[in-house]
Amino acid sequence: MFWFNKKHPDVLYVDSRIVPPTKLSNGATFSVSPDKVMDFRSLDLQDETFSLVVFDPPHVVNAGKASFLANKYGYLSKNTWKEDLRRGFSECFRVLKPNGVLIFKWNECHIPLLDVLALTSIEPLFGNRGGRSYKTHWLCFMKLDASP
Repeated sequence: MFWFNKKHPDVLYVDSRIVPPTKLSNGATFSVSPDKVMDFRSLDLQDETFSLVVFDPPHVVNAGKASFLANKYGYLSKNTWKEDLRRGFSECFRVLKPNGVLIFKWNECHIPLLDVLALTSIEPLFGNRGGRSYKTHWLCFMKLDASP
């Protein structure tokens, strides 16, 4: 939702699903059409490929599978979200080059940020809160040479 240009030649847009164009109540059209369909827990990408990774996993756990919220943003399993996000962080750092930057977006609508940050051993360098209720966080991590 935040990309200015998902088709930029330096962007590889990955999602685990394809959602055909859907008309929203405000008249806008929404779709999900990634360059590659992949699961963030197991990226089919070589180690140390990217200098910059943006990780924006689903942050909703209490949405019906066919709900608008799940369709638009995806959803996490109530039973496996911790392991899913742990694996996601691990994959992001795996595909980052040394000294690469990870930008992480999280909304605390269902899960507090501190619970999510406990799932990775790498501390963020800085971050910012935004949104109407200040529940959306943008964090910046750096993979140092010795990072996992």
